[in-house]
Amino acid sequence: MSDNPTYGFDTLQIHAGSSPDPATGARQTPIYQTTAFVFRDSEHAAALFNLQEVGFIYSRLTNPTVGVLQERIATLEGGAGAVCCSSGHAAQIMALFPLMGPGLNIVTSNRLYGGTVTQFSRTIQRFGWEARFVDTENPDEVKAAIDENTRAIFCESIANPGGYITDLKALANISNDAEIPLIVDNTSATPYLCRPIEFGATLVVHSLTKFLTGNGTVTGGAIVDSGKFDWSVGGKFPSLAAPEPAYHGLNFYEALGSMAFTFHGIAVGLRDLGMTMNPQGAHYTLLGIETLSMRMDKHVSNTEKVAKWLEQDSRVNYVTYAGLPSSPYFDRVEKYCPKGAGSLFTFALKGGYEACVKLVDSLELFSHVANLGDAKSLVIHSASTTHRQLTPEQQEAAGAIPDVVRLSIGIEDPDDLIADLDQALTKAHA
Repeated sequence: MSDNPTYGFDTLQIHAGSSPDPATGARQTPIYQTTAFVFRDSEHAAALFNLQEVGFIYSRLTNPTVGVLQERIATLEGGAGAVCCSSGHAAQIMALFPLMGPGLNIVTSNRLYGGTVTQFSRTIQRFGWEARFVDTENPDEVKAAIDENTRAIFCESIANPGGYITDLKALANISNDAEIPLIVDNTSATPYLCRPIEFGATLVVHSLTKFLTGNGTVTGGAIVDSGKFDWSVGGKFPSLAAPEPAYHGLNFYEALGSMAFTFHGIAVGLRDLGMTMNPQGAHYTLLGIETLSMRMDKHVSNTEKVAKWLEQDSRVNYVTYAGLPSSPYFDRVEKYCPKGAGSLFTFALKGGYEACVKLVDSLELFSHVANLGDAKSLVIHSASTTHRQLTPEQQEAAGAIPDVVRLSIGIEDPDDLIADLDQALTKAHA
């Protein structure tokens, strides 16, 4: 199929990147479960390894099933290219890998998934990288954290766990002025609800494990490049815009232009870091994406109904869902997420920590798991699980304090979900 930009989202989520298998005519993308691919001859092999020809060498680098997924995600996000990998956490490291070096830093939102906060505040220090956490609602604080060693700004479009919507355009303006890329984790929104590149994002990362697959079967990650950033600016990004010794002095940006980051992610990132997505996992994610728009519409409509009910319940202190008129982020929904504010939010219980634990243990339809974005409704107490490693100050900044519970609303009958919450709230306050 020609990825015609005039096609609608519903068409592209099914067809982008794929066509009938040329060998068999199979209409669904096959699972190419192979480690290696036979070269036509020695000249063909040399051309592939020299990046002079596009093709398949070894499934750590490229695979036809994964390739279809990469093209589909890039098309849905409006990017120039994409690289898929083993998980969302892998995608974050791979996004930073070409940009960073010892002594360099990123400026990042303090409203992030707890595992990301730990990865940025602890793990990347082992590479000599630094993360500077700021309140991205305060532009002056973001600007003040940027210096000559800053190489990116990082945020989530819809922040986990509170469901807050980030002012992407404001951050893009700051990153443009500083001549550094804006990296946006779009996991909670998906490209159906929000397309960060349209608001100035340079790179978009995803945990494919969540809404894009949508059925809780496989892990995966993706990095989408807008193809719009000048990697030669100020000599800040030599991995992308200076001679690469491993490829006989190839300058990725000079040779590949808008596809420089994508090719570097495959030829260097996957080659050396090995964070490969397996073809069966890519197949499951492709199947999930085919129904993305329908699922997200149902997620949103269910969440709006459940959040409104919780907000009116006397046993609840507050609800953080951005789709509620009471939310301070409600005005951003129309601008950034016109099809809805997603299905992730928290609510605070009267009765504090003990009430939260009782509620989680009393729910029947909601699954108590460390995940989100499933067709099934999910619940977790973030302060004692996903954000447990953080300091109290970090938990508060992220919206994961001890008296709140995080919900990821699925696509069940919303009245059944409300009934389940009602009986669990009764037991939590008994």
